[in-house]
Amino acid sequence: MTQASGAASGPAILVEGLTKSFGEVRALRGIDLSVPRGTVLGVLGPNGAGKTTAVRILTTLMLPDGGRAVVEGYDVVRDAAAVRRSIGLAGQSAAIQEELTGRENLEIIGRLYHLSWPRARGRAAELLAQFELADAADRPAKGYSGGMKRRLDLAASLVGQPKVLFLDEPTIGLDVVSQKTVREFIRRHNAEQKTTILLTSHYMADIQALCDRVIIIDHGKIFFDGRLAEIVDRFADFKLITIQCASTDAHPNENLSRYGEVVEKSASSVTLKVKRDRVIAACKSLLDELPVTDIDIQEVPIEDVIRQIFAR
Repeated sequence: MTQASGAASGPAILVEGLTKSFGEVRALRGIDLSVPRGTVLGVLGPNGAGKTTAVRILTTLMLPDGGRAVVEGYDVVRDAAAVRRSIGLAGQSAAIQEELTGRENLEIIGRLYHLSWPRARGRAAELLAQFELADAADRPAKGYSGGMKRRLDLAASLVGQPKVLFLDEPTIGLDVVSQKTVREFIRRHNAEQKTTILLTSHYMADIQALCDRVIIIDHGKIFFDGRLAEIVDRFADFKLITIQCASTDAHPNENLSRYGEVVEKSASSVTLKVKRDRVIAACKSLLDELPVTDIDIQEVPIEDVIRQIFAR
């Protein structure tokens, strides 16, 4: 087993030129990535972009065709066993055994991590309490709600006290309340344990609530790496202009399509989506031509910008 020198102070995840193909489909086309310790990285991308393939390689579930990936200083190919001892993984589908109780699920995973039976039982009890599952600990998991199963799956990924945690769509299929609960658990765990977390999600609420930094993968390549707020600055082609008129009698009935796309309209206000380079000119014309009492300029919602990126 060979551990990279300086691993304790280097990045938790280091990827250089990673490639993977399935027949003629090039899932990863040379990805480079460095994830500092203790941070939360969000991975965005449309279906088929290469997100799950990257996660599977980093968690030793799949071999790359080329390039190099290191997790906690261990090469994912040469030192796969050491990588597995350093990480936790919660995939898109819960990996729990539904015929077993919540407690039994966690105790067995503890034994797979070579914990003694007393330590495995103690660790299971700790996690059941942490994830608010103690009252249901001795019930078969098949009777758990979707949110409870997801929390048990997250607890299972933490049995080995991983230094790096991989979460693939952690709130998929959950109701709004359960999604919020799972996000709170993830946020608290990162804050308290300083665990490095890499998560993929199609839910912008997950990304906005949890991530210090995001990357966008499409067609097997990373074409954005930075803070979430930078995505709007870099990729948004439009801004929103909302105008308020003096009264309902002064409704702007004029043809507003010459300024931009009307996205919302009420008795005395209109919201237009206007190209960024036309915003100032549009505002001046609206103020000159209509009985406007107030005008507000806003960025397009991040969800719209992400959809715009994926549609390119």
